[in-house]
Amino acid sequence: MQRPVEHFSCTERARLAPHFTSLQAPVFGLVNLPETVKGALFARYSRYPGTLRRLFLDEFADSLAVPPSTDDSEGSRAAELYERIFVGYGDDSVAQLGGAHVACEWVSNVLTKILQRPRLASYLEQSTRYIAYDAPMPGGGYRYHSEASFGPAYSDAMDFLFRVYSSALPELEAWVGTTWPRAPETSQAAHDRAVKAKALDLLRGLLPAASLSHMGIYASGQAYEQLILHLLAHPLPEARYYGEGLLTALQAVMPSFVARVPRPERGGRWVEHLSNRRAAEQRLVARLGLDRDVEADSRASVTLLDVEGDESKLLSALLFEAAGAGEAAIRTRVEQLDAHERAHALHELVGERENRRHRPGRGFEALRYRFEIVSDYGAFRDLQRHRLLTVQWQALSPDLGAEIPEEVHIAGLGDRYEAALERSQAEYDRLLLEGPPGSAPYALCLGYRIRYVLDLNAREAMHLIELRSGREGHPSYRAVAHEMHRLIAEVHPGVAAAMTHVDPETEPRLERILSEIRTEAKQRAKPS
Repeated sequence: MQRPVEHFSCTERARLAPHFTSLQAPVFGLVNLPETVKGALFARYSRYPGTLRRLFLDEFADSLAVPPSTDDSEGSRAAELYERIFVGYGDDSVAQLGGAHVACEWVSNVLTKILQRPRLASYLEQSTRYIAYDAPMPGGGYRYHSEASFGPAYSDAMDFLFRVYSSALPELEAWVGTTWPRAPETSQAAHDRAVKAKALDLLRGLLPAASLSHMGIYASGQAYEQLILHLLAHPLPEARYYGEGLLTALQAVMPSFVARVPRPERGGRWVEHLSNRRAAEQRLVARLGLDRDVEADSRASVTLLDVEGDESKLLSALLFEAAGAGEAAIRTRVEQLDAHERAHALHELVGERENRRHRPGRGFEALRYRFEIVSDYGAFRDLQRHRLLTVQWQALSPDLGAEIPEEVHIAGLGDRYEAALERSQAEYDRLLLEGPPGSAPYALCLGYRIRYVLDLNAREAMHLIELRSGREGHPSYRAVAHEMHRLIAEVHPGVAAAMTHVDPETEPRLERILSEIRTEAKQRAKPS
């Protein structure tokens, strides 16, 4: 396939080489350029008749050679363009054209959920499955968020929880290793890692929501702007502190993307609007008597609240892109098929899925499900991270009870686990009465339950259910995935049947062992 080839002089090639992965290919990457320059390049690209490399030479290369100004270190041309297009005219799509990697360290599990709320971002969070919380932080003390206003009783309660966790961990590891002994064909190292992962999984419910984690974020300028505004408007001091930190970090990397945030007439008014909206929600909830559920059923549950669409609509949507007729005509023809013919057609369109990454077409997005879920907070943390769905959650409280894994009881650690839960709830109750507003959830263990809603289309439901039902997953969120699958099967059996990579097993097992064996095999297969 022939494509035009650009020709550059020796001088031009020298200016281009540090910033473009290729000087001739029609597909290339941008490197060693500030985020504002990359974003501004693409913003200008849409109205420039030439190629991107020529645009760079014509309009941007000179500004990079000029010493940076005190106002913007990313090049005057790029900064001016952003000021004119993004700030001046409000073209928010320009803010999607650049991104940045940011690390947020020593954040509580309460805050990780707030940081992960934006959809259009990527996150990597430390996992309680692989990191033990029994070691002190640099400078001493266990890994939990604390504020002077919480009082000494809070620190005493948190230290108690971590001491129980730390003392139980080696005992539980020994029990897991004895209960699931190493098979002769499995290496000792793989078995040890799987044993430790299961022990950490079983004990994660002891950790309080105040437990500290580290998080890496990659997002566009637009996503960061929204995140910072929500953090600055949040009632928790920890959230506002990290909102200021994010703003400072991004002003050093991509200042033009967050230029609106500190401006009183833009970001200031935005923060005020978000704060007012939150206050209105709280007032109305109190007025309607909905601030507490006195009839709450303290059991884990999954309820299918609403369903949109039927399998005829699904089949029509799957055929739409290949058809030459309109959707109404497609739907009419599909509804003339009998149930057996529709089921066969759906199976044919889904195809033979060799693994869960072989997903069906966009037509599956024509159906929607809204689930209300009550699960332990640990399971919620894993399900909340899915990007292509709407998730809403209520405040963490002890009202819905807590879960103690059955294996913890069998291992003889149930009494200690229960004592930790009781101490956690007692500190929650104290903070609710005496502590700063919103501080009480920090004290609750991750084993306490929370109520939340997942609203998602059938395509995302397939992804979530197959992924979270996998044998390597934590039993608490596997149970949620199994129940979601069962409820979908009741209303859309064809959709449930298409989820061929759901693992239905519920027996206790050493979840990570197969993954550890596969990892070792891949490492052995690598050329030295």
